[in-house]
Amino acid sequence: MPHAFPPPSEFRSMHFQGQHRGERVLLVLRRHPFVFILVAAAFVRFTLLPIFLRFLVPAGLSQSLEGTVWEVLLSVALSLYYLFLWLFFAYAWVDYYLDLWIVTDERIVNIEQVGLFNRVISEQRLLRVQDATSEVKGLFPTFLDYGQVFVQTAGERERFVFEQVPHPDAVKKIVILAHEEALRRAGAQISLSSVV
Repeated sequence: MPHAFPPPSEFRSMHFQGQHRGERVLLVLRRHPFVFILVAAAFVRFTLLPIFLRFLVPAGLSQSLEGTVWEVLLSVALSLYYLFLWLFFAYAWVDYYLDLWIVTDERIVNIEQVGLFNRVISEQRLLRVQDATSEVKGLFPTFLDYGQVFVQTAGERERFVFEQVPHPDAVKKIVILAHEEALRRAGAQISLSSVV
């Protein structure tokens, strides 16, 4: 029986830990790159801030600080500022890159990085999907076509949220098609077992 949506060639050979034998990957999603670009732009602004502030300090004041304890304290404070700035940037990158949603022909897998050393992995079978909704709010999300996809399930975790993913309406449609195909396969298996 032909499938309603052949997976893109980039997903055909994709495998992930815990993947079942014969399970096909339909989608692998991360947040839209623009979300991280906003964080990177803030990082650049805050990196350049001390340089711009240096130009606002009168030349006489900076010369009077040379060789004093205040110069050392200012250097330490500036070093700590840049250290925390880099830590924030690294944390933002880890959070962006390691949050992942995988849709297969059997289930939805949500991998969420919470902090640096905490990862939550949850999954739900496609047969338990009850509804899927996409939502795009705001100027940039509307122009760049990214937003949320809410997948309502009958499981312990009632709602899966795909956060700030590209093309949320297309993702919603793929989830619904995958759900319908999973129902057809389950129905075919039930009818085959009743015949035998």
